[in-house]
Amino acid sequence: MQLQVVIAPDSFKGTLGAAKAAAAIAEGWLSVRPHDHITELPQADGGEGTLDAIEAAVPGAVRRSAGQVEGPDGRLVRGEWIELPGGTGVVELAQVSGLPLMSSPDPLGASTYGLGEVIESALGTGIQRLVIGLGGSASTDGGAGALSALGLRQASGEHLPRGGSGLASIGALDISQLIPPPSGGVLLLSDVSSPLLGERGAAAVFGPQKGASYAEVLKLELALAHFAGLLGGDPTVPGAGAAGGTGYGFLAAWSAGMVSGADYIARATGLPAAVTEADVLLTGEGRFDATSGEGKVVGQVLRLASGLAMKTGVVAGLLDAEPRMPDATRAWSLSLSQLAGSTGSAMADPARWLREAGAEAARQLG
Repeated sequence: MQLQVVIAPDSFKGTLGAAKAAAAIAEGWLSVRPHDHITELPQADGGEGTLDAIEAAVPGAVRRSAGQVEGPDGRLVRGEWIELPGGTGVVELAQVSGLPLMSSPDPLGASTYGLGEVIESALGTGIQRLVIGLGGSASTDGGAGALSALGLRQASGEHLPRGGSGLASIGALDISQLIPPPSGGVLLLSDVSSPLLGERGAAAVFGPQKGASYAEVLKLELALAHFAGLLGGDPTVPGAGAAGGTGYGFLAAWSAGMVSGADYIARATGLPAAVTEADVLLTGEGRFDATSGEGKVVGQVLRLASGLAMKTGVVAGLLDAEPRMPDATRAWSLSLSQLAGSTGSAMADPARWLREAGAEAARQLG
C-alpha cells in the first residue's frame, strides 16, 4: 500500500537547513519504501531558515540583498531579506545576528545591530508591511542594537552601546530620530512565549545557551530591566523575551504585533492541509528538549497531528526529552547522535545520518 508521507522538519541549526534536512530524510525513506508519495515541507519558527521557508512557499517571493551589515560580534556578514507580492518585506534575525555567526560566545557583547541595518534597507525600498523572524539570536540586548541602527539614540546623542551588558549604562533615550514603522505595520514571528524578565525571561532561560555564566545572567537581567524602564512598553507580554528580548524592543518601540512563527510558516507552506491527507508525519530539529513544545516547530507540527489517524515521528540531533506534546500524538523518535555513535560524528555528516534516520523511520512507521 502506498503511503502519503509528509516530511516537515525545522533546520538542524549550525549543520543543515530545513530544506536539505527534509530532502535527506525523504531520500532515506524512499530507499526503503520507493513507491510511497513524499511531500517535503521544510519549516521554521521565526529563527534560522525562516527566509528559506517563506521564499520556497510563497509564489513570487524575491530574495533581496542588504549588502554587508554588522554581524553579532562586529564582523561583517551578508544581509538578505525577502520581498513578497503586495509590498511585504520579511527579515530574519538569525540570518545576520544568529549564534552560529559568532567566532566565539560573547553573551554580554553580542548585538542585533545588523538586523536593524537589514530592516532599514528593506524599508528604503518602500515596502508597506514588515515581518520580522525572531529566534536563534547570539545576543541578549533587548533589540537595542537593531533599534540603534534604526535611529534610537541616547539622550546625549550617542549611539546605544553594543551588547546587553552596556544597556545598564544608558542614562536616557531619545526616540526622535527613530525611523517609523511601515504604514501597514510590523509582525513579529516568535519561537517562544517567554517574557522579557524573570525566571522564564530572556536572560535566565536563554542566556546560558549563548555562553552566559550565572553572574552574567544576573548582569543581563539587570541591564534589560533598566532598558525596559527607559523604553517603556510591557516587558511581561508573552514572546517579549524572544531573541534575547528583541521581541520586547519592537513591541515597545514600534507597537508591533506578534504571532507564533511556527504557526505562521506552517500556514504559508500549506502544512495544515497536507497533514490531514497524510498517513505518516515526520518532523525534526537539532535538539529536542523541554523548550520544543513552547512555540517551536516540532511541538507545533505534532499538535497538527493531534486526534488524526496517522503515525508521527521525530528525528533530532539530540533527544533531551520524550517527544510528546500536550494534546498531541505520541511520536516515534530517533537521535542522530545515537545513530551515528556520537554527537561529533552526527554533526560531521548530518545529511548521511538524516538519510539513515529516514530509512529507519520507513522501517518503523511504514
